[in-house]
Amino acid sequence: MPNDVSRRDFARLAGLAALGTGGATATAQERPVTNEPAAPGRHFPHDFVWGTATSSYQIEGAARADGRGPSIWDVFTHAPGHIEDGSTGDVACDHYHRYKDDVGLIKELGCKAYRFSIAWPRLFPDGGSTPNPKGLDFYNRLVDELLANGIAPYATLYHWDLPQALQERLGGWRSAETAKAFADYAGYVAEHLSDRVKTIFTVNECGRFIPFGYGLGIDAPGLKLPQGEVNQARHHVALAHGLAVQAIRARGRAGTQVGMAENITACVPAIDTPENIRAAEIATRELNAGFLNVILEGRYTDAFLAWAGKDAPKFTADELKIISAPVDFVGLNIYAPQAYVVASDNAPGFQALPMPSSFPHMSSPWLLVGPEIAYWVPRFAAKIWDLKTIYITENGTSSDDKVSPDGKIHDLDRVMYLRNYLAQLQRATAEGVPVKGYFLWSLMDNFEWVFGYRQRFGVYHVDFDTQARTPKLSASFYRHVIEKNALLA
Repeated sequence: MPNDVSRRDFARLAGLAALGTGGATATAQERPVTNEPAAPGRHFPHDFVWGTATSSYQIEGAARADGRGPSIWDVFTHAPGHIEDGSTGDVACDHYHRYKDDVGLIKELGCKAYRFSIAWPRLFPDGGSTPNPKGLDFYNRLVDELLANGIAPYATLYHWDLPQALQERLGGWRSAETAKAFADYAGYVAEHLSDRVKTIFTVNECGRFIPFGYGLGIDAPGLKLPQGEVNQARHHVALAHGLAVQAIRARGRAGTQVGMAENITACVPAIDTPENIRAAEIATRELNAGFLNVILEGRYTDAFLAWAGKDAPKFTADELKIISAPVDFVGLNIYAPQAYVVASDNAPGFQALPMPSSFPHMSSPWLLVGPEIAYWVPRFAAKIWDLKTIYITENGTSSDDKVSPDGKIHDLDRVMYLRNYLAQLQRATAEGVPVKGYFLWSLMDNFEWVFGYRQRFGVYHVDFDTQARTPKLSASFYRHVIEKNALLA
């Protein structure tokens, strides 16, 4: 059943499976952790980028319009039993036809940036080399509308909607040929949009779509492959990222910034002692070894390879060189803590503690409330991988979002969640952690994957019968934070 495993649990599951392995690195050991006092005040840096985010399949609808081909999610949602409420993304928020109004919502929030994803099958319906001009036309219109309203477009190339033709023809991410097709698609987008889109994300949340789609059978394409094939598919995604970086550099305009967005396994010291902080730092590197670390260091850690054993991905030195092509930034999607860590005398030097059943969570049971990850996660990432630019590319929460008799939505729980996470993020920026921007998930309620329309993450409520958008209390909260560039006193 879809709700047997939560939306972002795989990072935690895979990480805990690796706890018995060793491999703290010399790099991490040579960089001592310090606990500097936070700077006074509640303001963010003067050039901090405030934005919001969505993804194509979750909001666009128009699944068969203007030459768009089917994606793996179109096929998956139309098969009975996959989606909790039996729904599909055929219409979703009808953003394809209502994008101008939705850009108006972004402007109303005061956001100066919008992270959206491009539907690969809208541009290349059969995943081949023949583009669909009408698909490109839509994104040209969207980008122009954003710029006309003073909003910078941040484009994601892959937010899970793989062309179904590539799944059928090549086996999707099971094949390195899909990585090559992705690079061709990335180069096409860069060639046609980078005159106006200056920031491009290659892939979003490999840590979700590979294990859930190819290992657990919960997401599209619904496969339950052996762990070795899952690891190989993840390697192909890393290769696709590297090839896409090369293609964007080659075909995009000078100055185009490129990176990736990942749902990093969020590790937190259970108690903020130097020993536990060090342990959480080790855990962050090792529990993100299968994707982030191989991209940013150009190697799989010894611990990861030891844990994988016979199931380790097959790779060449040339592939690792491609995978580790330099990026301009790293996007981190943060929602809930996956591991509270204490130091251990045994390899690998940390122990992840079990989560008590009473641990607080939001309306989604998987979404544990751990605001401190907004401080520790970017701090650890910047240190481990020597990052100069980090974006928080997703952060937000579901809420029951009951409409009051007066027609308003008083989502106090979401306001509470955002206030606490942003306070920890401000703590990080005050200490000099290089977080350059924040993209709230999400602009509006949308198709929430296996949960259908029952989980609402938007700061604008959507009535899916009428497509009416209504601002929630959280929209007002976020607007004021952006206006002041600070948490409100």
